[in-house]
Amino acid sequence: MVRGAVMLLLGTAVSASAPALSAQVPPDTLTATDTLTATDTLPQVMELEGIVAVGTRRGGRTAIESYSPVNVVSGANIRAQGGADLLDMLRTVVPAFSVNAQPIADGATIVRPPNVRNLAADHTLVLVNGKRRHRGAVIAWLVPKASEGAQGPDLSVIPSIALQRVEVLRDGAAAQYGSDAIAGVMNFILNDDRGGYRAEAGYRQTTEGDGAQSRVAFNAGLPLFDEGFLNLSAELGQADETIRSVQRNDAAALEAAGNVHVANPAQIWGSPNVNGDLKTFFNLGIPLGDDARVYAFGNYARRETDGGFYFRNPDAREGVYTRGAHRLVGDLTGDGTGGCPTMLDPHGDYYRNGTFQSDAFRQDYPDCFVMNRFFPGGFTPRFGGYTRDYSAVAGARGQSDSGLAWDVSASSGTSDIDFFIRNTVNAALGPANPADFDFDPGAYRQDEANLNADFSYPVPVPALASDLNVAFGAEWRRETFEIRGGEPDSWARTFEWNGRMVDLQSQGFTAGTNGFPGFSEDTEGRWARSSAGAYLETETDIRDNWTVGAAVRFEYYDDFGSTTNGKFSTRADLTADLALRSTVSTGFRAPTPGQANAINATSKNAGVGEERQVSIVATIAPASPVGVALGGSPLKPERSRNVSLGLVWNRAPVAATLDCFSIRVEDRLALSRDIEFNRPDLGPDRVRDDLIAMLESEGLTSARSWNYINFFNNDFTTSTRGCEAVGSYVFEVGSGVTVLDASLSRTLTTVEEFTPGGPLADAKEIKDYEFGLPRDRAIVSVRHDAGPVSAVARFNYFGGWYDSEEDEDFGGYGMADVSVSYQLPRGLRATVGADNVLDAYPELNPNRFTGLGNMYSQYAPGGFNGRFVYLRVTLEGAGGS
Repeated sequence: MVRGAVMLLLGTAVSASAPALSAQVPPDTLTATDTLTATDTLPQVMELEGIVAVGTRRGGRTAIESYSPVNVVSGANIRAQGGADLLDMLRTVVPAFSVNAQPIADGATIVRPPNVRNLAADHTLVLVNGKRRHRGAVIAWLVPKASEGAQGPDLSVIPSIALQRVEVLRDGAAAQYGSDAIAGVMNFILNDDRGGYRAEAGYRQTTEGDGAQSRVAFNAGLPLFDEGFLNLSAELGQADETIRSVQRNDAAALEAAGNVHVANPAQIWGSPNVNGDLKTFFNLGIPLGDDARVYAFGNYARRETDGGFYFRNPDAREGVYTRGAHRLVGDLTGDGTGGCPTMLDPHGDYYRNGTFQSDAFRQDYPDCFVMNRFFPGGFTPRFGGYTRDYSAVAGARGQSDSGLAWDVSASSGTSDIDFFIRNTVNAALGPANPADFDFDPGAYRQDEANLNADFSYPVPVPALASDLNVAFGAEWRRETFEIRGGEPDSWARTFEWNGRMVDLQSQGFTAGTNGFPGFSEDTEGRWARSSAGAYLETETDIRDNWTVGAAVRFEYYDDFGSTTNGKFSTRADLTADLALRSTVSTGFRAPTPGQANAINATSKNAGVGEERQVSIVATIAPASPVGVALGGSPLKPERSRNVSLGLVWNRAPVAATLDCFSIRVEDRLALSRDIEFNRPDLGPDRVRDDLIAMLESEGLTSARSWNYINFFNNDFTTSTRGCEAVGSYVFEVGSGVTVLDASLSRTLTTVEEFTPGGPLADAKEIKDYEFGLPRDRAIVSVRHDAGPVSAVARFNYFGGWYDSEEDEDFGGYGMADVSVSYQLPRGLRATVGADNVLDAYPELNPNRFTGLGNMYSQYAPGGFNGRFVYLRVTLEGAGGS
């Protein structure tokens, strides 16, 4: 017997305030097993016949009947990999989803920004059980331009063992869901089993011998009352860093000259350390008679992420070791009477064997200070953060005797990132730096609260082939972004020494922890915004083979005003096997309070190869006094127009879809060009000095250390077009079952309008938006199940991309994964496998020896760690997920 199955790149649309199961399904039919369950026996990539939660407020619609493409990925298929980070796992099975390693990217190393259809991370709305998920506290810096400045949810806090399935709607849907749903919607459906359990333990490591990862996870379902349930999930993991570096040329030169204090490699490129990675979720449902039920779900997660920064050369780092062409020397007397040399050649007196002889210098100049005293071989800061993420959602849903379905809920969520930076200095503190060189620079925090009320009612219309489903509702949201100040040592610019106050900043030493200056008491604060929205949506069958839907949504934001968006959808069954579907919509994304108010200073490269220099680039609030003086203004919402057209073919044993789309985004948010702000070699400048004074008056004590300033603005328009083809084939071979899936996508982004002299004045910036992410993706997977044995093979191809940091084009590459599992007695299953079994790597970086030592492009779309081998053991009891 042959069975056909569609790999669902089909879909409809779900409200951001809809529950995991549509409120339009009669409550007496809602049980803990309403939604599809996925097992390891036959984990098809996409489900077909079950009702999907994402898509429609008209109950009972299946994904095959949808207007728009939706990936529906079973939890079992997601877990059939060796990794533990949900971002990487989704990239392997969802062709429209991409994410990079982000090895040296400030907070974006802690919360990595993913992309759907090559748009920004916050252009995709994220739901859990149909409810809007709160944003992560991190704003992405030092990433491909498509996601620069994005502030999206942290998906890595979701344990894969908690998931029943993931629905990825790839269509504009802001008219149904509200802000952010420009590229689409991701809906994470939690397990709702009311019995059984599942336990997993796994270990994997690269064949290079690093990157060891261990993980234990548990899921259990408990029955409550007659048809209620409580489902609990927990995961604890650990991941060691990987190193894919060669020695930087400047560090190699120091070693060759005899400096024995230089680390090798001096700068680490690779995945960070992740310690104590705890992820938990609960999901609860309790019936209230025959016509209603209450539900609740939530999470708590915490972890520590620790990665490397750029190397600080002991003979060249401006504001730490040098000032212009001279060795930086600080006078510790407080009154300038230390007799310190001010024109000391970095390679002149006291310089032997590639090392500045700081002990000899101190003997001759006891009241003078040079940073080589602490780090004679230079230093590489270690940056990271302690993440805490938690949320809670509670509500009730039901249906009246007249057929009115209702759902009311409240939710809150928090993401808190407490940063740390180690193995660095606040240069302005000189000898008063803490002995362990460990600093707390402060924290970012995002809080959100939501209230939702949703209703729908089927209205009989004799002239139509079905009832006219009328849905309406309202939503209230409040977002708060907070900056907490760091310890004083992370931002101080003066210190007491031998009873005197010393100001080394005025002598050329930079203030603030080097690499990530701390937030002072004057820069900390809380910024909040409230919004309210209402929507109306209708859907009906004009004829038995023709369905149409329309939606309109109005929202008001207390910081920028109102916006109204609409959507029209249609689907026509041309034959019994072939259907045509199309949507047209407008959308928007509201700038976040964090984007409007965040302050961040980071190290950034300028130039390529031997000409590279590391500078401090600071991002300030666009509507701050200095931001306005430099051309900034309050941020506006981004606006979008989406059009899609697709075909669906479904005749056993073959099923296939082809969907093409166009997404135009206007007033896109971007960082302004880097405005040259402070260079010691330029000499005095009245305007620059006035700006510094304004910044310092706002508490930005490290402003004199900045080389460039930028800020967010609404500057340009992009058009993203593409097509996605998907096919699936399920058949029996002997006594076994084989599932074959294939998908191919091509996505092209072009910059159509921009402000001359603005952030995209540089051709590299435009090229980064257009080519920084692969235009081509392909995934082919095959799974065969025969009795107790299951085998999986998967191939992922990533097309070429442009790396703006290297100013190089890199060719595409592919990676193959394989695994074999065997069912043992008493519910045990053992799995062995290899991710990237052929040990494929992207092209070598041609600037690896003349630049920063990264062997591969830091933006390699499939990573650059090589082969991982893994072992996983699973124990499952009856009724488990």
